[in-house]
Amino acid sequence: MDTAPHAPPLALDTVCDGASAGHNEDLIAVFEHAGVTDVLVLDGATSVADADYVDPARGDVTWFVHEFCRQLEPHLRRERAQGDSALLALAGVRAAFHARTAGSTVPAFAWPIAALTWLRFLRAGDTYTVHAWCVGDCKTLLFDGAASIGDLDPYVNPQEAILQAQVATLAQAGIVEPAARKAALLPMLRARRVEQNMAAAPTILCLSPQGPIAARTFTVPLAPGAAVIAMTDGFYRLVDPYRLLTAGELARRCVADGAASVLAQLRAFEADQGRADALAVKRADDAAAAVCRVPAAS
Repeated sequence: MDTAPHAPPLALDTVCDGASAGHNEDLIAVFEHAGVTDVLVLDGATSVADADYVDPARGDVTWFVHEFCRQLEPHLRRERAQGDSALLALAGVRAAFHARTAGSTVPAFAWPIAALTWLRFLRAGDTYTVHAWCVGDCKTLLFDGAASIGDLDPYVNPQEAILQAQVATLAQAGIVEPAARKAALLPMLRARRVEQNMAAAPTILCLSPQGPIAARTFTVPLAPGAAVIAMTDGFYRLVDPYRLLTAGELARRCVADGAASVLAQLRAFEADQGRADALAVKRADDAAAAVCRVPAAS
């Protein structure tokens, strides 16, 4: 008889909310298999194309994140590395993309991309260990159950500083209206999208990787009562750039009050168009978060 203690089920609390009705390029997916819980937080990058080529109804970016998860599920194995599973899924996504666009020329700047934080929770005795595979600029915080907060993936997207500098330059030139600002930024954004799609070692999920994906990885043992909070940058706006909460306050609020309560604070602030417009390129963004908590010891 097996008398070894087993970890109780993870407590999962998720939110995924589009900035506009009927359109959401963020996605949270949860898969359970063979004692493993895979939690994926995806943030599709806003399209810089003039048209959608594979899914005019939902948009190509939304199609991309959903199709990636659909293609990934059959390749999930405890013994298979997350990066290997991701490449297998992307091969399926690429085949589906080409099938849908047969006969059409799709410029490289129109190929969809996405950020992904993939948390794999493995049972370890009476608790869990999390293995993370991260590309792009989602955020991952650790609340250890004893009021301590850690940033598990302190990645800073260098493109954000470049973009903010360009926005400031446009503002000095009197270009502040959102549509005019977007038009002025579009050549730079398209050049960056081509660069991301054609990189020898891509740092995001892309349609046709030209080489191994340069993911950030880490493994962290989790104590009973600990929580890992993964979120898209749209959800993290409460910390940066809005500064309504610190990272520690955000993590504690998510654990204590629930992710939906924190999302409500974000949307209330963004409803004040003047305040939000002054702090971000887009007045609002899709926002998603997953709070993954190990039950406290009994």
